[in-house]
Amino acid sequence: MATVFGKVLLISGNAEFLAERTRRRAVDTIRSQQADCEIAESSAAGLGPGELAGLTSPSLFSSASALVLTDLQDLPEQPQAELLAYVADPSPDIAVVLVHGGGAKGRGLLDKLRKHPAVTEVKVEAPKYERDVVRWLREELRALGAVIDEQAATVLVTSVGQDLRSLAGAADQLIASVPPGSEISEEVVRRYFGGRAEVRGYEVADATLDGRIDIAIERARWAATAKVAPVLITSAMAAGLRQLVKLATAPPGLRDAELAAHVGAPPFKLRALRGQLQTWDPDGLRQALDHVAQADLDVKGASADPAYAVERMVLRIAALRRRPARG
Repeated sequence: MATVFGKVLLISGNAEFLAERTRRRAVDTIRSQQADCEIAESSAAGLGPGELAGLTSPSLFSSASALVLTDLQDLPEQPQAELLAYVADPSPDIAVVLVHGGGAKGRGLLDKLRKHPAVTEVKVEAPKYERDVVRWLREELRALGAVIDEQAATVLVTSVGQDLRSLAGAADQLIASVPPGSEISEEVVRRYFGGRAEVRGYEVADATLDGRIDIAIERARWAATAKVAPVLITSAMAAGLRQLVKLATAPPGLRDAELAAHVGAPPFKLRALRGQLQTWDPDGLRQALDHVAQADLDVKGASADPAYAVERMVLRIAALRRRPARG
């Protein structure tokens, strides 16, 4: 195993779960190489001039030390210069892990860090489209020593939703439930996750976008009873709305395969999306996305009643649909 001391690991990207997991694994690697290593964790946002030097100084109590610096995008200008000076000549007894949350902020600092040979970058971008999530899930299971075909992976994503943390948990459960080296079939997926598919977030989202408000509310309540995480429903709603926006703004003349790739949906789903789009206008889609963003905040802690936040989102979004034009 190559030493991590004297090196800098840069974790960048907007996939919070993947960034957290990569950071945790990096810390485990540091401890495996130096059990008594003193590890300091700090947010870059609050660092003042000179503080970084203290955090990257040798420990008085251990032969090696480490620094985990999160929120790198918020690092002030003076400490940025100090960090760049450090990575140009890193201490051989110190391991540094930097975590950047993605986006344009702090991009200049990232570009400068990437030029240094001591820096190794791990990018953790969240998959954008359903097909990308399916591909990520297959790679996740492959890394765990299992094989799953595209159809079975699609069924699992449909059942669990596109939240990577939930999918990683589902992958772990499948690995623990099948013989080592087995191929995970669609039948196996349905055996372990078929019950969840009955209350999956996408059924709530599709019913809402179709205007079937009674079914949407009923399924949202089933989901709450079955302890389905509300964030899976808000994530599904956001994904459905984004697909409608992509479809509405697609260049004319695309074939179905090209259009499906542009929208980020399987080709078989285009017909349903076209039907939904007939009852939506651009302003309604924009307002609906705003409601999803608020509901997502609510279910992640801003509301004392996440189930109510989901139902309110469903009602508000359904109210934005316009009636289909009469032929």
